[in-house]
Amino acid sequence: MIKARKLPQRMCVGCREMKNKKELIRVVRTPEGLVEIDSTGKKSGRGAYLCPDQECFNLALKGKRLQKALQHEIALDILNNIREQLKIKDSP
Repeated sequence: MIKARKLPQRMCVGCREMKNKKELIRVVRTPEGLVEIDSTGKKSGRGAYLCPDQECFNLALKGKRLQKALQHEIALDILNNIREQLKIKDSP
């Protein structure tokens, strides 16, 4: 009898819903202090997860949830870079 594998669940910092890890985008603060999107999901550092949706990103910024999750202030140019990458991933 084969057991079904459990899919890892993570919470989106924007909408606060639990979703499969593969459906979410990981934003990571590296040990050097850089904040970037982790496309592999394996970079070292403190991570936060977001839905690939502009609305969730805006909610995460409005409540400063992304900054709290990463325990780091995020510069405006980095936020704009993440927003642009989300637009690319959001469109089919």
